[in-house]
Amino acid sequence: MIPLLILGLLKQNPGSYGYELLALMEERHYKYIVNFTKGSFYYNLQQLEEKQHIKKVDQVDNTRDTHNYIITELGDKEFEKLMYKYGSKTEYINLSFYAAMLFTNEYKGEGLTKLIEMQIEQTKQKIFLLDQSLEHNESIPTYFKKMLENSRSHHLVNVQWFEGLLKDIRNGGL
Repeated sequence: MIPLLILGLLKQNPGSYGYELLALMEERHYKYIVNFTKGSFYYNLQQLEEKQHIKKVDQVDNTRDTHNYIITELGDKEFEKLMYKYGSKTEYINLSFYAAMLFTNEYKGEGLTKLIEMQIEQTKQKIFLLDQSLEHNESIPTYFKKMLENSRSHHLVNVQWFEGLLKDIRNGGL
């Protein structure tokens, strides 16, 4: 999915350089869409260049040479293909906590309570970051904003679920 993000960003921001694209992904909290690291980002950028989906257009600014990128005609076709590939899928939410929940009978007590409290804290932090993005970034495209709002709604539901689990544990129900 990283190639789709890079190609999409280059369509929105032709002539951007690698670090600029990575900064946009971080600023827009694309980590909620796909896990990526600096290394995986640059690997995918290199792969897109090798496949001739993007090409460098060297530019000199006042301080250094930069390798700016533009999307190629082949890259436009790849973007269309990836849009269809990822846009036509409906997948289950893959929350690793679900796997741990399969074995709660074997992991009762304070350990389970701590795990759930951690989930609550982490999820509230995600909601906070989503709120920050929604409130302080007027440049968010409409559909991405709606996606962030949807993600926020899911996280709010998860917090309610986690809090319900805690209540059940404290009442001896799990």
